[in-house]
Amino acid sequence: MRIKTTLAAGFAALVALPLAAEQVGEVDVDWLGNDIIIEAFADPDIEGVTCHVAYFERGFIDRLQHGNWFEDPSNAAISCRQTGPITIGDIDRSEDGESIFSERRSIVWKTLQVTRIFDEANQTLIYLSHASELQEGSAKMSISTVPLYNPTFATED
Repeated sequence: MRIKTTLAAGFAALVALPLAAEQVGEVDVDWLGNDIIIEAFADPDIEGVTCHVAYFERGFIDRLQHGNWFEDPSNAAISCRQTGPITIGDIDRSEDGESIFSERRSIVWKTLQVTRIFDEANQTLIYLSHASELQEGSAKMSISTVPLYNPTFATED
């Protein structure tokens, strides 16, 4: 019985891992090895929506020159689009929304997050990329929206 409990706990931990993103681009921005990384991930609860997040990654020479070895800037940009038929699963419909993507930007203190908020009145999914920090939160953010309303265009006779 104890083995089954341990296996179940291990499986639950694997399922609870953060959403994995696929790197789809990398742009060199200087000779110090600094890059802009672009990753794509599908919304785990909204079938048919894909988000692309771009963020700055410091190179070895930059880390050597400026210290602060274990941290990257909080800056990030996001763009989310409909990439297929949209099917909304069981999502948080509160004003706070829910975190759907998380990636460390430092060893302990800083995380890049994407939070999804459903604006039900306007039938729009809102995706907010922002940094979460233990203290001194950052005001750096980026927003993208995916409208759920599909207008039918009337034709004149």
